[in-house]
Amino acid sequence: MGRNMALPLLLSLAVLAASPAATANPGAAFDNWLTATNTDYKVNQALYAKKAVGDTGNTLDASLSAAEANKTTYVVDPKGSGDYKTINAALAAIPEGNTGRVILDLKPGEYREKIFLNLSKPFVTFKSDPMNPAIIVYSDTAATVGKDGKPVGTVGSTTCAIESDYFVAYGVVFKNDAPLAKPGAKGGQAVALRVFGTKAAFYNCTIDGGQDTLYDHKGLHYFKDCLIRGSVDFIFGFGRSFYENCDIVSIVKEVAVLTAQQRTKTIEGAIESGFSFKNCSIRGEAGGQIYLGRAWGDSSRVVYAYTQMSKEVVPVGWDGWSIKAPESSGIYYGEFKCSGPGSDAKKRVGWAQDLTEAQVKPFIGTHYVFGDSWIQPPPTGKSAPSTKTSKSSADSPAESPDSSSSAESPKSSKDSAAASSPKSSASYSKDAKSSEKKKEA
Repeated sequence: MGRNMALPLLLSLAVLAASPAATANPGAAFDNWLTATNTDYKVNQALYAKKAVGDTGNTLDASLSAAEANKTTYVVDPKGSGDYKTINAALAAIPEGNTGRVILDLKPGEYREKIFLNLSKPFVTFKSDPMNPAIIVYSDTAATVGKDGKPVGTVGSTTCAIESDYFVAYGVVFKNDAPLAKPGAKGGQAVALRVFGTKAAFYNCTIDGGQDTLYDHKGLHYFKDCLIRGSVDFIFGFGRSFYENCDIVSIVKEVAVLTAQQRTKTIEGAIESGFSFKNCSIRGEAGGQIYLGRAWGDSSRVVYAYTQMSKEVVPVGWDGWSIKAPESSGIYYGEFKCSGPGSDAKKRVGWAQDLTEAQVKPFIGTHYVFGDSWIQPPPTGKSAPSTKTSKSSADSPAESPDSSSSAESPKSSKDSAAASSPKSSASYSKDAKSSEKKKEA
C-alpha cells in the first residue's frame, strides 16, 4: 500500500468489505468498486477539512515544512562555471538522510549521464530554465548489454531514475534518444524517466522518448504543464498520478498506446493506484493511430477529463490487452467531457466508462494524489546563490555510470511485479498481444 494513504484507503475499504456484494459475481464487485472509489473521495474530503482548521492552517507534511525552511543550492554547469559539472557529482555531495531541500540549479546544456537518485536522499529539486533547459539524456534500451553480459532490461534502460521522496523538477528535459525500435523487435524499451519515490512533482518538463518513455512506477506523482512524447505504452506503471495541462504526443506513424497502467490485485485494492488526466491534449505528429490505453493487469485504471483528443485517437479508444473478459474485471477506463474529433465516447469499447459528474469528482483535482499535504507552487523564481563555500574534487565531471549500474535498488526489487515490461515490441499487433508473455525488466 502506498505510503501516507493507509487511513483513507482503510476507511473506504471497510465500507466496501461490509457490503455483501463484495463477494458476489465479478460484475457486482466492479459496481461496488465504483461506489468505494467515491466513498474514498468523500472520506478524503472530510480529512482535508479537519486538517485545514488547525492552529497554523499549514497542511504540509511536517517533514516537508521543515525541509523547505532549510534550503541549500548547488549550481551545476556542464561548462564548468558552477559548483559541479555533472548532476551525478552534485547528487554525490548530498548527505545520506538529508532533511533539507537541496536545489540543483541546472544551467542550460546537455548532461549525457545516467542519473539514479537514491531513496536515502529526499527533498531534491532539479531546476532549470524551460526556455533554455538542461537536457538530461542517455541512449540505453532494454537490450543494452551491461557489465555482467546480460541485457539491462526496462529498468536498467532508464536515463533518470528518481527513487527518493519529495522530488521536484522544473523546466528540465528528461530524454532517452535511443533509436526507435522497429516493429516486432524485442528489447526496444527505452525509459527516459522512472519515478519510484512518492510525492514527486514535475512542472514545465519535457519527457521524451519512444517505447516506455515515462515509467510512472509507484507512489503519488503530479505532472503539470509537461510535454510527454513516445510510442508504445509511453506512460506506464503502478503509480497514483495526476496529469494536468499536459501535452501528450505520439511520435510514430504506426500505432501508439498512451498508457499501460498496471494493477493486478483485487478490484477493491486497485483504489490506491491509477492515472488521471485533466485539461490535457492528445495528438499525433506522424499520423499513426492512438489508443488511449490498454490494461496491464485486470484492475488497470485511467481517466481522461476535459481533454482535447485529435483525430488519430481510434474510435474504440481502449484495449483490454490480455484480459479475457474486461467487462467483468476491475478495469476502470473512463472519460468525462473530452473534446476534439477523437473524443466521441459513444463509439468506445462497451466496457469503457462514460463518467458522470459524481463519478469523475474523485479524479479531477490534486486531491486525487492527496496533494494538500505536499504539492507546492513550482519553483519559478530566481535561484538563491550557491551555498557551497569552496570547490571540491567533485568539480570534475563524474564518470557516467555503466548501464548495469542502474539496476534496481533493494527497495524497487521488492516490487518485482511492477518492474515487468508491459510489452516487448514497439509495434502494436492484435495477433501478437494475445500470445505474448510479460517480460521481466
